[in-house]
Amino acid sequence: MTDATALYARLTEAFNRRAWQQAEKMADELLSIAPRHPGGLYIAGLTKLELGQMPKALEYLRKATIVEPTRVDFAVQLAKAFSLVNRNSEAEVAANAAMALSPTHPAMLDTLGVIFSNVGAYASAAAAFRVAVKSAPAHVSYRYNLATALVAAGDIDEAETEIETCIDQDPTYWRAHLTLAQLKRQTAASHHVERLESLLSDVSETPVERPARMWLNMAIAKEYEDLADYPKAFDHLVLGKNAAIADRSYSIEQDEALFASIMHAFPQPQAPVDGYPTHEPIFIIGMPRSGTTLVERIISSHLDVQSAGELLNFAMSLKFVSGSKTEKMIDPDIVSRVHDTDWNRLGEIYLSSTRPATGQRPRFIDKLPHNFLYAGFIAKAMPNAKIICLRRNPMDTCLSNFRQLFAPNSPFFDYSFDLLDTGRYYVLFDRLMAHWQRVFPGRILEIDYEDLVDSQEENSRRLLEFCDLPWNDACLRFEENSSPVATASSVQVREPLYRSAMERWKKYGSRLDELQALLTSAGIKIERQVVLNY
Repeated sequence: MTDATALYARLTEAFNRRAWQQAEKMADELLSIAPRHPGGLYIAGLTKLELGQMPKALEYLRKATIVEPTRVDFAVQLAKAFSLVNRNSEAEVAANAAMALSPTHPAMLDTLGVIFSNVGAYASAAAAFRVAVKSAPAHVSYRYNLATALVAAGDIDEAETEIETCIDQDPTYWRAHLTLAQLKRQTAASHHVERLESLLSDVSETPVERPARMWLNMAIAKEYEDLADYPKAFDHLVLGKNAAIADRSYSIEQDEALFASIMHAFPQPQAPVDGYPTHEPIFIIGMPRSGTTLVERIISSHLDVQSAGELLNFAMSLKFVSGSKTEKMIDPDIVSRVHDTDWNRLGEIYLSSTRPATGQRPRFIDKLPHNFLYAGFIAKAMPNAKIICLRRNPMDTCLSNFRQLFAPNSPFFDYSFDLLDTGRYYVLFDRLMAHWQRVFPGRILEIDYEDLVDSQEENSRRLLEFCDLPWNDACLRFEENSSPVATASSVQVREPLYRSAMERWKKYGSRLDELQALLTSAGIKIERQVVLNY
């Protein structure tokens, strides 16, 4: 036991020095003579985590929690490890187990709150963040995380209070300003423009201040748009996106190659295959900010349907069966590897990966907009799955993507930092959807956002009929849907349908002339074709 004690002390010292390779060797040596050493298992798990050896990390951390079931730090790290590999259902179970141990350390509570947020359990996230804020009221990031969980859960007023407190405590917590601007429609009687411009005037042009310029300009743009000063709104949008793009490397040619490889993989109309025979999934796809969340709320108001949120599960399942070792979620290498895949196995892997978060109701919605990249793969892997694609006026779609500051680490939104790149990406999307309709006729229902707004009941019935769902009046009252929303539309979809987002692009006048010319030259129709019935 003395040897194990001494070895554990050396292991701890190596771990604290971040000497991961040395710690790995010492952990293996310690566990060879004391396989149930709780600290050894725990540090071995964390070391494997740092080295990216996720299966081993999970194995050791799970064993650590079995040997020491009352150690809250062990439970928290196991939950975090599950979350890092997107095993969300297991992450939620582990996070609940950690919360049951009544953690008091604010950093642990914040970690648990983030995990709950990642799996869509926003009430649990808010509960964890509240305790963290109570334990460390001056820690601004805990309070901000609480506010974002409250927004997703629909408690906008309390979220506003927390964000204002956050800004009072630290006006340089820049992201809070954009979140506050997006919470409500600003008015002449109530807005934050003067405060935002005052803060921006004190920000330098140095690289270190780029995040401040990004967040503040985006917040000012939102508020000026609400106040109908569109030239100023656009100018600040450009400044904000320019600050964000400074450290990014992107060219539209990367996406052009990806889209070309996808269409090449499905060159002609596809014969039916024996994919996995599930009827459960309803995929809602389309360009971001095109109305996908609205349709999700309408359909998920049905008693037989639950929303599973924006899942990366199909993308991860496809990458897994491809065997590709590239870093990206999807690229030409992955596409080329799945030509002769076992489609039944792919569908089964996808569905099982959604459990136990899904399965509580007969049907579930997977609303990852960029699943339009995978529509052909989905159609073959699950021939009975429903796929709905939202379309919105191309100019409004491109402007709305450019207006939005998407998650910086997402694999899908690099195009959105430049307005013309956004237009070029839209052209690729439009061509891909036409391709899918040609090679998978009848598999994808395309529905226009504007039609849905103009004729809500008619198009809601159309959606449910396509999904083989009986009519339910609750689908007309989607704003009463109490399930959480974590997308950029979390505030808007809690209101009845409104028309103010339609033809927003026209308010920006000549600022969008280049975008319009780009789309028109690519054959994209800008103006909506209205059919009158007499």
